[in-house]
Amino acid sequence: MADHPLHEPVLDWYRTAGRDLPWRRPDCTPWGVLVSEIMLQQTPVVRVLPVWQAWLTRWPTPRAQAAEPAAEAIRLWGRLGYPRRALRLHEAAGAIVAQHEGRVPAEHAQLRALPGIGDYTAAAVATFAFGQAHPVLDVNVRRVLARAVRGVAQPEPAPTAAERSLAVSLVPADPERAVRWATASMELGALQCTARTPDCSTCPVLGLCRWQELGAPPATGAARRVQGYEGTDRQVRGRLLGALRKTHGALTMPDLVAAAPDAVLRDPGQRDRCLAGLLADGLVEPLSEGRYALPGTIVRPARVTLP
Repeated sequence: MADHPLHEPVLDWYRTAGRDLPWRRPDCTPWGVLVSEIMLQQTPVVRVLPVWQAWLTRWPTPRAQAAEPAAEAIRLWGRLGYPRRALRLHEAAGAIVAQHEGRVPAEHAQLRALPGIGDYTAAAVATFAFGQAHPVLDVNVRRVLARAVRGVAQPEPAPTAAERSLAVSLVPADPERAVRWATASMELGALQCTARTPDCSTCPVLGLCRWQELGAPPATGAARRVQGYEGTDRQVRGRLLGALRKTHGALTMPDLVAAAPDAVLRDPGQRDRCLAGLLADGLVEPLSEGRYALPGTIVRPARVTLP
């Protein structure tokens, strides 16, 4: 594919403005890239960095990850949010060991077939870990393309066929350049062309931006609602998982309520609903006598002292 006018200014900007992140370094393994992509979904870099480093220290390979129970993945995930990602990452490690001899596959279709890996993550790993030319269409890239090329303030809630086609048309033909374009356009959206307060005055593509040419029209349609956290089911689920992460055994519901640091778990209906959701998601498993544990937890029977 021929070069696009956006390529050179964005790549030049990235050479000096891009962040030095460990998963972008040449010595990062494909497994490290895969872990970073799962963790970075809907989560800022500053929160991901310490967990990613701890994860790769403990589980430097998929085989090391798969050798431990899912409970340990959920435990180390901590408060990173959306803990089902930890479960999917553990399942992906198991599939990599079982189906690919412990090596992250390079082919897009094989990556896409791993548990919990969608189109975006498969394209990102194939691009960043294996140097292939794929359209990597995360929310930051989508916002850059929406403004600079299409002239609208925000992309649609979900990628459209037309948006995907546009992204494909912008992928440079040279694989090395395609990888740099994917990284640079993503970084431009994360640091400069942000959702709420874009820094247009110093943007490297200001003179090429269709949105600016049209006078920066505001977004159309209903504003996206941002849900609070206090008192929500998300908070209650987090408290339940937090209590189980602190123990390597099992807890009853009264134990879980007692372990909560505040009154969040005092509503029986809400906590039962949230526990049922965690059970359905596979993040918690039921044991005998009304006890619950993280999946794969080995619960040893109590020691009996004979008279």
